Amino acid sequence: MCKECGCGLGGEVNIGGHAHGEKDHHHVQAGGHAYDHAHPHERAHETVAIQRSLLEKNDRLAERNRGFFRAKKLLVLNMLSSPGSGKTTLIQQTAAGLRGKLRLGVIVGDLATDNDAARLCSAGVPVVQITTGTVCHLEAEMVARAAEKLDLDALDVLVIENVGNLVCPVDYDLGEDLRVVLLSVTEGEDKPLKYPPIFHSANVALVTKCDLAAAAGFDREIALTNMQRIGHHARVFELSAKTGEGMPAWLDFLAQQHAAVKR
Repeated sequence: MCKECGCGLGGEVNIGGHAHGEKDHHHVQAGGHAYDHAHPHERAHETVAIQRSLLEKNDRLAERNRGFFRAKKLLVLNMLSSPGSGKTTLIQQTAAGLRGKLRLGVIVGDLATDNDAARLCSAGVPVVQITTGTVCHLEAEMVARAAEKLDLDALDVLVIENVGNLVCPVDYDLGEDLRVVLLSVTEGEDKPLKYPPIFHSANVALVTKCDLAAAAGFDREIALTNMQRIGHHARVFELSAKTGEGMPAWLDFLAQQHAAVKR
């Protein structure tokens, strides 16, 4: 994970985003690795110290984010999955389903391109893009700086679409209320067993693209058993953003969670 491999040692970060209805693009860019040429045993000692310091700093910033978001009475979701699980489509349909009830904004993290942010912006969703370069996860500081580009007082729900990765993001608290992990039916029933830390850390697990289950030969019972085995505490929803199957239950859940945040 990042705390061992050092890929969290990113370079310069530039922040920006899409505003609702605007065509201009703004980005956060974080990239590059930091390497040293010390003797192997010295390097190992230094890496441990650096990574501990980075994670402690991230945790402090995450708590600051959390306090700030709570003061704004925002429900904040950290949405995680492997690439291609349907995060962006789900977010787009969630925003549409909540329209007139709850106002949703998005921070999008990708290694390259702003394709997902452009899709959301064209659908009328306020969005800020973070382009991470070589960094395989989002960090609390990136989120804080990106959030400055959104009018948080005009939002009820903030979705952080993390970089597509089921490994490194698990170590990085962003200040969210809920960690949401996606498993698409096209990925196989054993994904929770292959990537237990991310599924164990999740508050919510979404089985996505359920309209493709039969075509993919997806065994629902095995998948749910595996999810229960790894993340027995997580609330599970089965849905299809394309057909709308299961979406009402997901939207009702978000409304309930937002109501709890406002108290």
